[in-house]
Amino acid sequence: MPTLPTDASVPDADDFPGSSDTGEQPADTLSENATDLAARVGQRVRAARAARALSRKRLAAKSGISLPYLSRVEKGDGNVSIGVLHRLALALNLPIENLVADTDGYGADYALIVELLKRQSHEKLGEIRRMLIHEVQDEQEAQVQRSRRIALLGLRGAGKSTLGPVLARRLSIPFIELNKEIEAEAGISLNEVFLIYRQPGYRRLERRCLERVISTYPEFVLAAGGGIVTEPSTYELLLHSFYCVWLRADPEEHFRRVMAQHDVRIANDQLKREAMENITQSLCARENLYALAPACIDTTGKSIDASVEEILRLMAKHNSQER
Repeated sequence: MPTLPTDASVPDADDFPGSSDTGEQPADTLSENATDLAARVGQRVRAARAARALSRKRLAAKSGISLPYLSRVEKGDGNVSIGVLHRLALALNLPIENLVADTDGYGADYALIVELLKRQSHEKLGEIRRMLIHEVQDEQEAQVQRSRRIALLGLRGAGKSTLGPVLARRLSIPFIELNKEIEAEAGISLNEVFLIYRQPGYRRLERRCLERVISTYPEFVLAAGGGIVTEPSTYELLLHSFYCVWLRADPEEHFRRVMAQHDVRIANDQLKREAMENITQSLCARENLYALAPACIDTTGKSIDASVEEILRLMAKHNSQER
């Protein structure tokens, strides 16, 4: 039997170098974001100082920041560096993220819950996450949904677009590629989506398309983009709504499959080296996120049929345990 070929459909544009997404945003958007952030930092510093009954002069002395500069920071006028944020956080005895994170809508309990979670072990956090899902959502209904929806996760070259259609045929359900849905929604290619809307716009489309296919199809096999696991809210929706299977492979196998596509973005030796480095780094950085999926198979050197059979066995075992 043939081993898994490369995923020859829509590429995961965020999974290798040479993507048209430069990470840049228009200057007016950056200016607006910076203004909002400066105002938020100023408000947070003022509130934290007031809660600790500190005068502005006292906080300036504790943080080593000049009084005029601290005044500008609190008004949202200061050009705040990471170093200044760090000193203010230390002086106020706060995690630095408390000064910048957009969490105003969550109330006072949010900060206490975050601090409680920080003290837990990795294993305990997994247990807490499962308990929360059971507590705040209809877990019985979610189990039924997950038994009828399967999401394949992994980097480009893992075999999602190759295994997905075969698995869907075996289960007699549709196969959907999320990136193709994004292209259809936007009316342009994935590379153009990144060029025009940048990474944030792509992620918004990804979330919207995921919500749409969930509401439209009661059962299907989904090939998700490789970077979807880096978006916490979207990934939580995916884990809750699907039986997720991480298709993993050795970095060399990923690279071989990507190379088989003859992609012009990795056409010379320098870009090939960068692609291999990117694959290795992405696997390392995302491994703990992919590992949240309840199932994982290694597709390295395996035939299509063998990989599909392994997924079906894992699904049958999972469904029997859920009953």
